[in-house]
Order: sequence, then C-alpha cells, then structure tokens
Amino acid sequence: MMKYYVSASAAQGGNGTKESPFSTIQAAAEIAKAGDEVIVAPGIYREAVNPKNAGTEDARITYRSEEKGKAVITGAEPVTDWEQVEGSVWKCSVPNSLFGDYNPYTTLVSGDWFIASFIAHTGEVYLNDKAMYEVTSLEAVKNPVRSVCSWDPDFSVYTWYSEQDQENDATVFYANFHEFDPRRECVEINVRRTCFYPQEEGVGYITLSGFTVTKAATQWAPPTAYQEGMIGPHWSKGWIIEDCDVSHSKCSGISLGKYLQPGNDNKWLHWKYKDGTQTERDCICRAQREGWTKERIGSHIVRRCNIHDCGQTGIVGHLGGVFSIIEDNHIHHINNRQNLAGAEIGGIKMHAAIDVIIRRNHFHHCTRGLWLDWQAQGTRVTQNLFHDNTIPFEHLKENEVTEGIGEDIFIEVSHGPTLVDHNLLLSDRSLKLATQGVAVVHNLIAGSLTAVGVGVNNGAKTKISPRYTPYHVPHRTEVAGFMTILHGDMRFYNNIFVQQPIHPYLAKMTRENTTNDWDDFNIVAGTKPYDGYMTAEEWEHQFDGYCGMGAGASDRYYNPLPVWMGGNVYFNGAQPCDKEQDPCVDTEHTVRVELKEEQGSWVLHTDLGKYVPAGAAQMISTEVLGMAFEPEQKFENPDGTEIIFDEDYFGSRQETVIAGPFAELSEEIKVF
Repeated sequence: MMKYYVSASAAQGGNGTKESPFSTIQAAAEIAKAGDEVIVAPGIYREAVNPKNAGTEDARITYRSEEKGKAVITGAEPVTDWEQVEGSVWKCSVPNSLFGDYNPYTTLVSGDWFIASFIAHTGEVYLNDKAMYEVTSLEAVKNPVRSVCSWDPDFSVYTWYSEQDQENDATVFYANFHEFDPRRECVEINVRRTCFYPQEEGVGYITLSGFTVTKAATQWAPPTAYQEGMIGPHWSKGWIIEDCDVSHSKCSGISLGKYLQPGNDNKWLHWKYKDGTQTERDCICRAQREGWTKERIGSHIVRRCNIHDCGQTGIVGHLGGVFSIIEDNHIHHINNRQNLAGAEIGGIKMHAAIDVIIRRNHFHHCTRGLWLDWQAQGTRVTQNLFHDNTIPFEHLKENEVTEGIGEDIFIEVSHGPTLVDHNLLLSDRSLKLATQGVAVVHNLIAGSLTAVGVGVNNGAKTKISPRYTPYHVPHRTEVAGFMTILHGDMRFYNNIFVQQPIHPYLAKMTRENTTNDWDDFNIVAGTKPYDGYMTAEEWEHQFDGYCGMGAGASDRYYNPLPVWMGGNVYFNGAQPCDKEQDPCVDTEHTVRVELKEEQGSWVLHTDLGKYVPAGAAQMISTEVLGMAFEPEQKFENPDGTEIIFDEDYFGSRQETVIAGPFAELSEEIKVF
C-alpha cells in the first residue's frame, strides 16, 4: 500500500513522494491502486480527475485533501483579457483550443424533461465565485432586466452572452459587470465537463475526502440519460464522498446515477414516438439485463458535505444510487437562479432509491428539497431538517402563475414502502404525495399535504394514460412487477401538524388551479386531503364472499387503498382526516413554531411543549405499520429487521411516547 503526494505548487516531473510530489491529482490517479492513499496539499487544481483504477471493499483507494476544503478541484479557468465595450459592458475572446473536444459555449443544456423554452449553455461565467446570468443577445447584456423568479434578483442583472468567432476559432464573451472592473476581479469560465469522475464504468470503492469541488459544465441529468455530475462513481459500487464542499455545477453536483445506454439515451427527446414514462421503463428493464444488481451497483455513502448553488440538483441519481446512505449533509440554494426548468430539479432528485437512507441532512432554499420519483422502495427519510424549499413568492408578480411551487418532500408514483419519520418539515408545502405506500411517523409538519389523489397519470388530453411503475423483489433490484398508482396505502402516526399563516400567492394558486390534474394546491395543514378514503376494514369489506371469476364486474381492484391514522395532534387550524379516530385537535391555543439562524446554528423556538398531550400516542413499529400493498414488503430496515420508533430526532431514547420528532420539548431546540 502506497501513499502518493500531490501539490499544486510542485514542479512538474515529481514522483509522488512527500519530498517530490506530483503537481496534478491526475498523475496520482493514473497509478493509485487498491489500498493506496493520495494526499493532496492545499491549492487550486484545474483539472478533470479521471480515476483509472478501482479499490476493493477491503482496500479502498482514498483521495484526501491534506487540509479540509483547502484542495480545490475546479472545472473553470480564469479569464483576464477583458476590454471595455461601453459603460459596464466588457468583452473578451478565448481560443476554442482551451476547451478541447467539449466546448460548453456551443453545447446547449438539453435532455428529457428539460423545458427548453430558452437557450442555456452548459458553460457559465463567474464573478468572484458567483455565477452570472446568461442572456441570448448583446442587447440583453447592455440592457439587463431584473429577474423576478430568482432568489437573488438584484444580482440577476449581472449578465453575459457568448458567440462564436468562426474566423478566429474563438468564443467571444460579453458581460455586464456593473460596478466591477473584471481586470481586477476574479472572473472565470467553465471549461471542463466534470471534476472528479471516472470515464469508465465499474471503478468502485473510492473515497473522496475533504475537497472543494466546483464549477463544471455538466449536462442535464434526467433518468433516461447518462447522468453525470461534477463528482460521481459512474455506475460502480462502494464510493464514499465525505467532508466536501460541492458547488456551482451547471446541472448536478454529485451523480449517483445511470450509465450510458447507447441507442436509448434521452430517447424521448430524440425519438418521440414513445413517451418518457415508457422509455424510462425500457431503461430500467435494460439495466436489469445488463447487470444492475445489488452485488455490482450502488451502496455509496455521501456524508458531511456542503452542497449548494447548483443549477439542477445537489445530488441526482437513477438506478445507480441503490442501497446508499446520504447523511449529515447541508444541501441548500439549489436552482435558485431559476435559469433551468424541468421535472428533474431538487436538492436531491432520485429515481429508484431502493433501500436508500437519507438522514440528518439540512435542506433549505431549494426549489424543491427532496424528490423521490419512482421506486422509493425501502427508502427511509429520517431526522432531517427542511425549510424554505419553494419558489421565491416575494419576487413574483401577482399575475405570474406557475405549476411548480416546490415543497420539502415530493414522493411520486412509487408503491413504497417509503418511510418519512422524525423530520422537521417547515416549508409552506411539506409533502407532495402523488403516490402510495408511505408511512409518515413522528414528524413536525408546518406545511400542507398536496397532490393527494392526483398527479399519477401521463397527461393525455382525452385518453386514459396511467403510469405503470415497477416494484421490486424486497431489498433487491430485480423487478417483481409493474402497476399503476391506486392512491392510499398511507399511514400517519404521531405527527404534529401546525397550520402556519398562508402566503397570499399560495391562496391565489389554490383558487386558480381547482381542476389541475398534477397538483391539488392544497394549503390546509393536516391529513384532511385523505377525507373519503376507506379504512382497512371498509376496504377489506369489498372482498367479503368474493371468490374470483364469475362474481360480476367490480371496481374493487382499482379503488383507492385504505389509510391508517392515529396519535396525530393538530394546532392553529390544521385539520384531520375524517377517518382518524379520536384525533387531538387543539382549538384553544395558538402555538408558535419559528426557526431562526443564530450564531451559525438553527434553533427552533416553540411553545409546543405546553400543549402537546402526553398519552395520546402509541409506540410505532414495523409490526404496527404493516406492509406496503403492491410489493408486499414491510416498513423495515434494509437488512429486513424490524424498526421500533423509540429514538427521536436526535437519536435520544423516547421512553414516554409523545407526538412529534422530539422526546422532550423545550422552548428553544437547536436542530442543526
């Protein structure tokens, strides 16, 4: 086992020893083998590292920043040769030889489920480590228009535009720097597509530890495409990505995603005769034929990373992220410029998160916090803090209406079992549930439940267009079957629901979208959207005396599945479902739930401790929750063992069962 040393300040020709280090990480990546460690000194490494060799389960290859955050791998290059055009508008010309065989300024962001209503290149221009805003003409650089959709509308007037100089084989940039002189500031452009990403599949068991990774020209990453990120294991097993600062990917920061399927990449975009849902089913079945198994793929760990300021997702994945753990990360400010649009955006966007555990993360100021799409089977979301995950209402004009509002967690067309427990869900919309087979246990929920009973069809105008989605052999990747979403099969136990003041824009959206088939735009907190669903006894009664064929036509196999509820507490006007037995609805007190950032920590200020009753909740376990209907799988640990919900948000033992995520309630609770 060898140790190799790298230093950006070293002379070329080093041999990787401590006395004569390599000058690039790639030099070490060419020769590092199982059990080796690559130690990287502080400095800026302008390279796309391509690890050539895999480690093993017992002998990983580790790439470690000598000082946490001080070794910077960047996909950008500085640009200094600016000349003034007029006023605050500047120009520079960059030879296309800088880009090699991938020019981000001739490559458009594109792919399935990307809304290509405007031109966006995979390249960016950065002013002092902040991405400027691309526009489509020199005139728009000279006369920028403030964006009302951005979380940072004041900076949205810092614009850039590029064009090709064919005669000189160069890319010409125009940028409006306003009060800044680009010759005296740090101005960079994207050059490389990735930062730390193997070009070949199967390069597994690698650890990336303590790096700052930033500024890559990544492409849109839908589930039907080759999903790339600035960092990623590229269809392998057993990576650990830890203690890294990951930012400013054009699209995705970390990819735990799908490999390239030749002839089947973005097929919906390129061959329009099958819809996206069908091509996605094709992707899944082909992957299974081509070696998508628990033994070969997934089981990654992403932990203690700061992931922020990426255009599409902080973490993306389809198929390749199975059996992974994503824990203790800070995921924030994703898609805040609103310069990319489509159905694959979120702090985390994962398809097929089979047996994935997402715990103790902090999601905030993302267009959407966490999106679990298809096959969230065995997925557990626990002990996370979610807040301010939405579009920026304050910056929208009153007459602007959009279908996408955002929420803390969106679970879409999955059969479960999906477990959401001991989380703080504090955004205006907490859970979007166009799905079935979910257990929601011991959460503090201060937003609404939306898309209950809708959002599962494929959008045909007059035809029936259900989305048949797969379910799997429990704790495996093998497909067990396909089925539409019937709705229901939901459990809500021991949650606290608090109705917060309703933003006027949310109320407006609700009034204007009463017939929307994708989202009911509910604004009332509580389980009330499940009014009218059957209890288990009522559902089972449909089958009394039924013995198969010959009993006549019936809807019994296609009616919504039942719901189970108990031990929930409702405050400030939050409303229970009509089938909940003896809900605790407090109409006497107005409780306070306020999250504040204080001296680098997030503190929950609340008086819930005065009013949450003792003795109203029961101990919840795998046995109580039962099994998700379609896969016939219990709400259990990935190894098949039982879960008993006797530990709270902090992992403290909950001797006396009370509703909500905390074993004890005080007026000030440090939650992150």
